[in-house]
Amino acid sequence: MLCASAADKDAPVFRPKPAAEYPNSTRQEGLRMSAEIFGSAEQTKGAFGKLNPNEHGVLPVLVVMQNDSKNVIRLEGLTIEVIDSNKDRWQNIPPLELPYLKPPERPTVKASPIPPIFQRKKKNALTGIELDQRGFAAKMLPPGESASGFFYFQTPNEPGLTLYLTGLRNASTGQELFYFELPLDKK
Repeated sequence: MLCASAADKDAPVFRPKPAAEYPNSTRQEGLRMSAEIFGSAEQTKGAFGKLNPNEHGVLPVLVVMQNDSKNVIRLEGLTIEVIDSNKDRWQNIPPLELPYLKPPERPTVKASPIPPIFQRKKKNALTGIELDQRGFAAKMLPPGESASGFFYFQTPNEPGLTLYLTGLRNASTGQELFYFELPLDKK
């Protein structure tokens, strides 16, 4: 408990805007969906502090949902992808799997009679709890409520990216909602 509270104290305070205030936004069946790429060091500093996931090949995308319908939305089966301009699809990576994206470094072997001086291994920056804390974790979205969090992708930040979301369901009927497609180029 002490570790978590000490980490929370050092973490930057990040509060997303309401879903309607983002330029990359769409609305259907009473659900507003918004998204924003955090592709610059300035943006990531506000959300993740010193950690810049972009430097490690991870593109964070903030998703904000606002449920203005009368139905509870089930988010457990949510599938989210980024589609680039070449129509390549990139699945999101769960925050707990991010530390395993970076391959292990090969040891340097020197043919010398002098024993090597072992250097300390560098800490994997993607093991930071900020990524897990900021990740999207909502499983249900009651009427009048909003949910937000980051999804992480191993894709470069380039023009023409589109966010594609499926798997949202009406909790009472089980009926799947129409898919959401958000172009991420608007500023």
